Amino acid sequence: MRIAAGLIFAGAVSLLASSAAWSQTPPAKGAAAPQAAAAPAPAPAAAPAPTRPPCNNPNALGIGRTVEIDTTGGPGFGFEHFKELDFLRDKEVVLTFDDGPWPVNTPSVLKTLAEECTTGIFFPIGKHATYYPEILKQVMAAGHSIGSHTWSHAALVNKKLNEQQRKDEIEKGFSAVKWALGGKSPAPFFRFPALQHPPEMVTYLGTRNIGIFSCDLDSFDFKASKAQTIIDNVMRKVEKNGKGIILMHDFQKHTAEALPELLKKLKAGGYKVVAMRAKTPVQTIAQYDEDIVKDLKLPTVSSRPVSSVVQTISE
Repeated sequence: MRIAAGLIFAGAVSLLASSAAWSQTPPAKGAAAPQAAAAPAPAPAAAPAPTRPPCNNPNALGIGRTVEIDTTGGPGFGFEHFKELDFLRDKEVVLTFDDGPWPVNTPSVLKTLAEECTTGIFFPIGKHATYYPEILKQVMAAGHSIGSHTWSHAALVNKKLNEQQRKDEIEKGFSAVKWALGGKSPAPFFRFPALQHPPEMVTYLGTRNIGIFSCDLDSFDFKASKAQTIIDNVMRKVEKNGKGIILMHDFQKHTAEALPELLKKLKAGGYKVVAMRAKTPVQTIAQYDEDIVKDLKLPTVSSRPVSSVVQTISE
């Protein structure tokens, strides 16, 4: 069930023309949630524009337009919950991917996007980012926008979580992504797990100048048992709507399998991909940055070379 937000912050969208899971969880890192949030650091400098390798495919889907997002006040995107900012033109789509990074599946999605010289927004889970930072760095290196999808994919509408624990989920997620990216702050783009928006957390994100992403159409790829179902779902909905922000999951095997054919169908249908870039990176909170580093310094499995651990003494 989708729970609509009770409060939506309006934000400015500056349009710039351009040419062109909850999860199967590895052994936990043992993180205790911090209880109080320190004040944000001074505002960061303007975000550098993501760079992409040159396109060598003349028949690629490509990027039709790039928009720059000013997230002041926490604007909301995606008509499933937010109606104010209708910035997409007819036949324009935004590709979004949740719940990564994940081995095999995320690299496969990246490979397909690169082959089609196009781009998406990735909303990684903080824990997954700490498990596979090198995969998330590949997402950054390919020039995609990266936001956050909480620390552990906890449902923030869960009444067992108090307000501070909900804030911790949001802030630890961003700090974990920042750590995984080698200290580079991600975009101030956030998506609630299961698109469930507690009104007080919508308000909180507004005070933090973080944009909220719902969607215009859900692929329901997490329910699909085969790739063709995902392709059919997306194409049926996008043809009905004429445009939209598409929700997918790079965590899902069938999504990675479906993406090559899906992008070809979008191109054949005359659809153009819109890249969404943040005007400035997110301001993470120092306490959460420090807590992530402390958690990661807990005892781990030895990384000594095999030769220094195991030696043949007889054969």
